Amino acid sequence: MPITFISSPKCLLHDMDPEHPEQPARLHSINDQIISSGIEFAIQFADAKPAELKQLYRAHDNQFVDSVIHDAPTEGHKWLDDDTLMMPKSLDAAMYAAGAGVNAVDMLMQGDVKKAFCAVRPPGHHAEYSKSGGFCIFNNVAVAVLHALEHHCLKRVAVIDFDVHHGNGTEDIFKDDPRVMFCSSFQHPFYPFSGDKPTKEHIVNIPIPAGTKGTDYREMVMPWFKKLDNFAPEMIFISAGFDAHAEDNLGHLRLVEADYEWITLQIKKIADKHCGGKIVSMLEGGYNLSALSRSVVSHIKALMN
Repeated sequence: MPITFISSPKCLLHDMDPEHPEQPARLHSINDQIISSGIEFAIQFADAKPAELKQLYRAHDNQFVDSVIHDAPTEGHKWLDDDTLMMPKSLDAAMYAAGAGVNAVDMLMQGDVKKAFCAVRPPGHHAEYSKSGGFCIFNNVAVAVLHALEHHCLKRVAVIDFDVHHGNGTEDIFKDDPRVMFCSSFQHPFYPFSGDKPTKEHIVNIPIPAGTKGTDYREMVMPWFKKLDNFAPEMIFISAGFDAHAEDNLGHLRLVEADYEWITLQIKKIADKHCGGKIVSMLEGGYNLSALSRSVVSHIKALMN
């Protein structure tokens, strides 16, 4: 059964600035690499649908969601924080980015596919319950997770976040929800300067020192997999950030494509054992276009295996 690749042209319309690292060229580069790698013939492509308000409300404070929508600019721009800018097309992009994960969950629950990769932007894992941040408007993976829990009545799901930055927004949303095991590896100390303090049993944070290479990284994240095995999730979500790559200037870790392949295969083993292989992977960071696109292809190949 092929992997489904979900995206939308709407996600290309969010353009904060030509010099901003979170740019439309990220998706163009991924698409180009998929074609040049030859794996496009093994992929099922689908267009995302926008998230519904009720789906956003599950993950976020209602007033926050309403304010983002009401205050979205029709001209010019609006800063949501020091890194996150909205322009007239940004709201559309954010709605489709959040909706893609919901679409993926529905496809998996219907049995149409077992794995989906959502190539969307803006990313989501820094968006907290009641505020945007770190290039993220809404928390895409949290919206998808809560759709799986509330709409499809799953009891246990896991989120694995291997972005170079801590998924503070996802942790904020699920910190009091033991139905969700959240595993995050991230460079520390580094933006958003969180995740290094002990927390609850279902939150598994692994701070990684700058300069760490793949061999050491693999050893450091191994505790995830025993915890995930014991947790026995019914669906696995991945916040797939590729900015821990050695060629990415926004971080200082030293991973390469083989490391992303390895971690994906470890996640796949857990999914095959406990949830019939059901994995929804959602793009987060990754800003060196060549490293990003090569890593995404390695990630997708490993998911397909």
